[in-house]
Order: sequence, then structure tokens, then C-alpha cells
Amino acid sequence: MIVKQIKKVSVIISLLLAIAVAVFIPNSASQPEADKPYFLYFLYIAGGIIVLIYLVSFLNKKVSEKFENTAPLLAGGVLLLNIINLICSKYSLLPVLFFPSLDRVFAVFVKDRSLIVQCILASAKLLIIGFFVGAALGFTTGIVVGFNKKLSYWINPFIKIIGPIPATSWSPLVLSLFSTSYQAAVFMIALAVWFPITVMTSNGIQNVQQTYFEVADTLGAGKLYKIFKVGIPAALPSVFLGFFYATTGSFITLVTAEMFGCKSGIGWYLNWQKSMMLYANVYAGLIILAVLCNLIITLLFKIKDRLLGWQKGVIKW
Repeated sequence: MIVKQIKKVSVIISLLLAIAVAVFIPNSASQPEADKPYFLYFLYIAGGIIVLIYLVSFLNKKVSEKFENTAPLLAGGVLLLNIINLICSKYSLLPVLFFPSLDRVFAVFVKDRSLIVQCILASAKLLIIGFFVGAALGFTTGIVVGFNKKLSYWINPFIKIIGPIPATSWSPLVLSLFSTSYQAAVFMIALAVWFPITVMTSNGIQNVQQTYFEVADTLGAGKLYKIFKVGIPAALPSVFLGFFYATTGSFITLVTAEMFGCKSGIGWYLNWQKSMMLYANVYAGLIILAVLCNLIITLLFKIKDRLLGWQKGVIKW
């Protein structure tokens, strides 16, 4: 019981320490000041939320268990921010131009909020279109390669040659083939998504136990039934793994693709701010990318848990 309470309190102690450092240790004179202590405001907001969850944990067992598991990780995250604050803001141990204070980084979310929202929406639209096209083609190709040995003979060499090449490497050719840079960006994201989903889908189907299909044959199942009711469901763990790889690959490609003529988006924002050497804005953009990618992967895990509930405890991720 005492150990559990220590785990819960650890994040509160870490927050109090970070607040004390932010309040009582003055910023370095060489570090440009932000107009307001935005990092301190963030700590206050985070602290209020954590204290509220801590109080609710005494009333709700499910919240208590989840908070107990995540509190040490949150405490470590706050401690890392505290160390960054000391290195960059308080003592300026690193070049000020490239390592701005956390106050200036968090100020970007307030001052550029309307532009950031526009960039997020633009990137989301581009990512959804490219991901959907790549996922549909990759899933279809994976099914064809997994179930048809004759087509696999001809398609597999193409996959092995084209797939491993980074999608961004095709940018010179793609920009000349498509009429707009937006279409080129969609193509590069789709290509980055297509390869991992194709490989993992086909691999999952080929590794399905033959006894499943034999039982289906015994029960008089047709070919389409064996594909959509036996093979694909059994291969779903590998398919989702391909989707996870595709998600990270799509974000990497997104940043590069938006640099080629796109007039909005997180990648465009990062490139624009970097060209003006506004590194606080660059770090803010990177934080947004990390958060968005994490949210999408979390959503995929939720969908996986719902669809693969029958495999809970069997498949380890």
C-alpha cells in the first residue's frame, strides 16, 4: 500500500520540484526572455490536473490502478523537462540560438495557435488522403501476394526493389510526373504506407496455420470465405503491425513532402521557421508532430484491442 502511494505521489513531487526551479532560480542573462512564464503556467495546469486525478483515484479503483502505472512515467517526463529547463533557461549551458528556453517554446503554442491549427488541419487532410490510398493499395497487394502464388512470383520482385527505397528519394521524379506538388506529396505518403502494409499483410497470411484452411475445406467453405473469414482475420496481428510501421513512416514522409511547394502544414511550418532560425517554433512543431503521431498509434491500439479481443493474452506487443 505504501509503495503504491509513493508511486502516485512521485509525479506530484516531481512537479513541485520543477515549479520550485522555475520560480526561485533566475533565468540566465544570455537567454532571451519570453513575455510571460509560459512553462510555469504549463506546470500549474499540469499540476492541477494531476492533483485532481490523484484525489479521484481514492474514489475509483480503475483510475487508481491506471494512475499508479503511469505516475512514475509522468514523474520522469516532468523531471526531464526540469533538467532541460535548468540546462537551457537557467544556466544556458548550450548555444542559446539553437536551444531556446522552454518559456519561448511554450509561448509558440499561444501566439501562433491559429496558424498551428491551420497547419494541423492541412497536414491531417494530406496525411489522411495519402494514408488511405497507400493502406488500400497495400492491403490489397498483401492479400494478392499472400493468397496467389503465381501473382506473388511476379509482384514480389517489384516489392523488393521499390519498397525499401525511401519514399522521399523519389521526389525529383515525382515532382516532374505530377501536375501539382500536393499530388506529389500524396503519392510519396501513399508509397511510404504501401510497402510496410503490403509486406506485413502478405507475411501474416502466408504464416496462417494450414489446418485453419483444411478445417474450412472440410466444412465446405468457398475460396472467398477462406480469404475473408479465415485468412485475413488470422493475419490481423501482422496487418496491424504493418499499420504501425506505416504510421511512423507516413509522418516522416509528411514532413519532407510538405517542403516541396506546399503552402501549409506542419512540415511546411517547420521548414519555414528553420529558414528564419526561429528554433523555438521548430521545437514546438516537433512536439506537435510527436503528439499527433502518438495519438494515431494509440487509436490504432484501441482498434486492435477491439478487433483482436479474442487474442488477448496470446499476442504480445
